[in-house]
Amino acid sequence: MAEIIIHSDKISDPEAAMKLCPFAAIVQENGKLEITAACKMCRLCIKKGPPGAFEMVENIEEEINTADWQGIAVYVEHEEGAVHPVTLELLGKAKELAKKAPQPIYCLFIGKDIKEKAAELLPYGADEIFIYDDPAFEHFRIEPYAAAFADFVEKRHPAIILVGGTTVGRSLAPRIAARFRTGLTADCTSLEIQKDGGLAQIRPAFGGNIMAHIMTPRRRPQFATVRYKIFSMPEPEAKPKGKIIPCKVKAEFLKSAIEVLEIMPKQQVKGIEDAEVIIAAGRGIKKQEDLEMLQELATLLNGELASTRSLIESGWVDPRRQIGLSGRTVKPKLLITCGISGAIQFVAGMKGSEIIMSINTDPEAPIFKTAHYCLIGDLYKIVPELISKIKAAGSAAKFIQNPGA
Repeated sequence: MAEIIIHSDKISDPEAAMKLCPFAAIVQENGKLEITAACKMCRLCIKKGPPGAFEMVENIEEEINTADWQGIAVYVEHEEGAVHPVTLELLGKAKELAKKAPQPIYCLFIGKDIKEKAAELLPYGADEIFIYDDPAFEHFRIEPYAAAFADFVEKRHPAIILVGGTTVGRSLAPRIAARFRTGLTADCTSLEIQKDGGLAQIRPAFGGNIMAHIMTPRRRPQFATVRYKIFSMPEPEAKPKGKIIPCKVKAEFLKSAIEVLEIMPKQQVKGIEDAEVIIAAGRGIKKQEDLEMLQELATLLNGELASTRSLIESGWVDPRRQIGLSGRTVKPKLLITCGISGAIQFVAGMKGSEIIMSINTDPEAPIFKTAHYCLIGDLYKIVPELISKIKAAGSAAKFIQNPGA
């Protein structure tokens, strides 16, 4: 990795030197010029500064022996021992990756009184479940949890670590990746593995205009966070063969500057992640009042109303009902999109749906490449007619059994 260093003895006018940077990355601290993290490596200071005053230096890091790192590890996301479904989805993906590049599958479970819960993970393909069971882990606090996580990495040297894209996962993964000076790709939408164990971490980039394939060829472990509902839930094995391995962390590493005084449960709000039917609205909706029409259809189908980012930004829909990379990832049995063009950010959040029906006036709309059923027409004509037919049938179930009635 390259950096720019300053030879202060070759600078006679510090004020002029500071003005060389258009990003204000050259500052004076305690009478000494320094380059801050605002530096964009544009090299203007080298080109326009005094000769020899600024120099770019390549820091060559010693490459690790990647052969010493083996295994695919999944961090167990849980709340008081209740395992989050994203953990099972990641275990299913780990099994899939391990078939292409044979490696053991590990689980890292940190908490209090979790041994019995750990045993419930064995049918989902883990070869070894490492549990850090201690009263200090009763509540999530970053310092002790990070200490246990780092201890596991140091002892087992997993080549790949998969973490759920949850609040806890997004706190832990960057911290551990930084400790081991390795890369981390957040919110991956796909993962592919090479025969040598190299992991291609795939996610949209540059506003969703490309799908970036990110590799970590010279460092280990390879870190990736993945959201809930991106991958499918695996089927449990009838006769699991894995084992549970208790682990300990030195007492001094369990100290924390955070003291949990009280836990106040958040009021549960019915969201769109677990809905079996979703009606999604997009830019094709002309005014906020028209959402009542889609809400009526969602109610008739015992589903939920959702939307794209544009309607969230307009203030028409609750932000918790946004589908996409900057919203929620869903995988319903039926998704009906209404007036949605199909930007890659939206598609990434719903492409796992079992049946996708899309309504759009544009026959070239990108959403039709993802949809299973494409209705080219005006949603203001199609949706009311669909509502009318469902009501005439008496129920959504009867309409589905005989849609031509």
